Amino acid sequence: MGAIRECFEESGILLARKWNNPSTLLQLTEEERDLGRHAVHNKKIRFNDWVRSHGGIPDTESLHPFTRWLTPASIPKRYSTQMYLYFLPLAHPGIPQTLQIPTSDGGIEHTEAEFLPAAEWLARTQADRITLFPPQFFLLSLVADFLSPPASGGGGTIPRKVFQSQRDALLEFVKTGDPPWSEKCISPWPVKKEGKRLIMGLNEPGPELEATSRRGDPERVVWVQFKGKEGTSGLKVGWRKDVAPEGLDDEENKEYFEARKKERESGGQDRGLERALRGRKENL
Repeated sequence: MGAIRECFEESGILLARKWNNPSTLLQLTEEERDLGRHAVHNKKIRFNDWVRSHGGIPDTESLHPFTRWLTPASIPKRYSTQMYLYFLPLAHPGIPQTLQIPTSDGGIEHTEAEFLPAAEWLARTQADRITLFPPQFFLLSLVADFLSPPASGGGGTIPRKVFQSQRDALLEFVKTGDPPWSEKCISPWPVKKEGKRLIMGLNEPGPELEATSRRGDPERVVWVQFKGKEGTSGLKVGWRKDVAPEGLDDEENKEYFEARKKERESGGQDRGLERALRGRKENL
């Protein structure tokens, strides 16, 4: 419910279905949605109550879990964020449908909003035109492998089944892995420093979950340079096997692992990692 509410407040996209016809999305005018999102944000009405007042129910059943992310234990203020995939209905001949366009929330959370292919968001990030952080960049890189605008082959209409096959392939991918992507839990951790960039491992679930079966992705890493209030730069996703193991034996990287061991043994409360990384403020 929280994910659907946040999506509505921040983008104006309402993921809800008609209560008397669950197969159909609830369609409201842009003005109605805009009034609703501000009322919900200002706590004048509960989101669920507002949706019901318009004859709808939040479409929680169409959310597909796609990893959970925990802030690294070295950061004082931490979050646990569940990510989801959601597919808006594809246009269907003969069935009228109102296209919901994302809009700004007036600067509360952001100033602009638009629909773009995942690959375009990645390109804009790498060109330093926008800021994404490792979780968003990483997941978009996975999505971009499946969802891409196909060539129309002469400017004609692209068959609906082409887009549906891409969606089906992505959902099948989400079911793969051990644990599957729907259950992976990732707490990024620096495994190496390369120039001004950190290479973040994605296998750790965080100290709170180490005794459980929850794990992240042992095969991939993310390169990133943290630039304080300026955000990030130099983001890239690669294979962990390509990060030379011998590079982890130098003195600088030993600090990471010594501090990491102390931090893990103390259940995330030790400040050893902060001391080890204090000399790298320009990157964190």
